[in-house]
Amino acid sequence: MPADLISSYRAVENLLARYAELVDDGDFAGLGLLLADATFVGSGPPVSGGEAIEKMFKDTLIVYADGTPRTQHVTSNVAIEVEEQTGTAVARSYVTVLQALPDLPLQPVAAGRYRDRFERRGGQWRFTERRVDIRLVGEVSRHLRQAAARQ
Repeated sequence: MPADLISSYRAVENLLARYAELVDDGDFAGLGLLLADATFVGSGPPVSGGEAIEKMFKDTLIVYADGTPRTQHVTSNVAIEVEEQTGTAVARSYVTVLQALPDLPLQPVAAGRYRDRFERRGGQWRFTERRVDIRLVGEVSRHLRQAAARQ
């Protein structure tokens, strides 16, 4: 595999990992920057642009005294396809969200799939779209504001 192609694969993998780190750190401003050129498609209407995406995360996730949602996003089954000539890539992966609190044992609270699109701009790979399809939902009342409000 050519070095440029390996470098592109690694850059896309790093973006996938960075997303999980930022969510788990409660760094929603960082998520806004990471997804500044992207559209986020989840359970609600699509959200585009860094500021709107940052606000969506702030409005959706419960953050605890340590500044985090007390989660661990595990991204697995990663498949990446790079089109080096066009500077585009797509990725498919699974996500499992674990959560633990002092009074909540470690447990999976959600699982699903990501479908992502990327573009190389100015020599840097960027998200252009993240589609989240949560297929299995556990106890999310301590994770999602909307679920907590329904109780």
